[in-house]
Amino acid sequence: MKYGFDNDRYLRIQSEHIRERISKFGGKLYLEMGGKLFDDHHASRVLPGFQPDSKLRMLSHLRDKAEIVIVISAADIDKNKVREDLGITYDMDVLRLRDEFQKRGFLVGSVVITHYNGQISADAFRSRLERMGIRSYVHYLIEGYPTNVSLIASDDGFGRNDYIETSRELIIVTAPGPGSGKMAVCLSQLYNEHKRGIEAGYAKFETFPVWSLPLKHPVNIAYEAATADLNDVNMIDPFHLEAYGKTAVNYNRDIEIFPVLNALFEGIYGTNPYKSPTDMGVNMVGFCISDDAVCCEASYNEIIRRYFTALNRLAQADGNDAEVNKIALLFKQAKIDISYRRPVEAARSRALSSGVPCSALELPDGTIITAETSPLLGPSAALLLNAVKHLAGIDHDLKLIPQEMITPIQHTKTEYLRSHNPRLHTDEVLVALSVLSTRNPDCRKSLEVLPLLDGCQMHSTVMLGEVDHKIFKKLGVGLTCDPVRK
Repeated sequence: MKYGFDNDRYLRIQSEHIRERISKFGGKLYLEMGGKLFDDHHASRVLPGFQPDSKLRMLSHLRDKAEIVIVISAADIDKNKVREDLGITYDMDVLRLRDEFQKRGFLVGSVVITHYNGQISADAFRSRLERMGIRSYVHYLIEGYPTNVSLIASDDGFGRNDYIETSRELIIVTAPGPGSGKMAVCLSQLYNEHKRGIEAGYAKFETFPVWSLPLKHPVNIAYEAATADLNDVNMIDPFHLEAYGKTAVNYNRDIEIFPVLNALFEGIYGTNPYKSPTDMGVNMVGFCISDDAVCCEASYNEIIRRYFTALNRLAQADGNDAEVNKIALLFKQAKIDISYRRPVEAARSRALSSGVPCSALELPDGTIITAETSPLLGPSAALLLNAVKHLAGIDHDLKLIPQEMITPIQHTKTEYLRSHNPRLHTDEVLVALSVLSTRNPDCRKSLEVLPLLDGCQMHSTVMLGEVDHKIFKKLGVGLTCDPVRK
């Protein structure tokens, strides 16, 4: 895998920059965390070398100064909103996040339930938190938020919210997903801290778009592709340009809300310490790109990957044409099309000649490996075997998994597990190789080269099952599928 991002530099300069921001506000900072604190796979895909848990590792440099506040909307609790990537509800994810943070030595001070309006489900969740010994607070719906500034910055607005007791200099405000009310929690705390004679500041940690890269840089275009369902649009920050005469990239929602934030800051403090929405950010990721060409290539692949993901959702009646059409327009901005992704043409070409579902993988040296469906193996399992044999220098015609081992597995799948598909999937192939590796050196070698698949790109001419998606994600393989059911 080629690296284009200096992760060690990022860990160092990002934590230093946050320390500077804390000192700027007299020793207390509310830091709104956008995106994911860990499992940030989008960032690791477009910035090869960025580790999925980099933000959390960076914050570990500030662990002794930091306290985490987890925010969840009462509306999300009420409708049992689910995290699509994990398949669990937001309230369950709050508990998962708390456990994960504590395992890494962070202080999780409390949970804040926002948009509260007497929801019975929110009361039940708060009772559960209490039984677990977790402090919780409620923040109420404010009529006219965010534009009714005179009400918001008053005792009947932010002043009505519970005051969150904190004990550290850096308060990291995070949530299971977007729309939870993180920014409102930060601003409410600024108001209530000010009333108590405590001066505190606010900053936003949003990795994308990268403010220090050009507007049409592939990394920033890839962010638009990733948020096509939200219709986010990258823009030049007009407030930053007017204040400093310099261009900086932000996105429509932050730019649109800035006049309101400006009025809120003035309502709380009398002045606003920030001249632009870009000023509020602390993101230093753009200064840690070590190979721009590698990041551009990775971003092009991510844009195309997002396009196929949108097509797959549409085929499953879980998406919409607008999302697909927006990403198609982004192709024009990036000056690419799907042919840029080499495995797509290779897989389709083999499927055309064989008449069965096929798949293709581009290896680190540019070699393309292909495979097709057989009575024994699906296209993904066959491709995985072909790839590891090539990487391990094993003859392609050698059968790593003997027929006498595959047959009983298929029998169990069809007879006992009532599966209609007898072919082996990727997880079953890996288990079989593991079992055989104790006495077969070729199987052992094939497992040892699995890390070399990290960063490779793959395409399938049919939509693969959830198991295959998870296996390739864990291996670090960028997977796309044509929107065709098996």
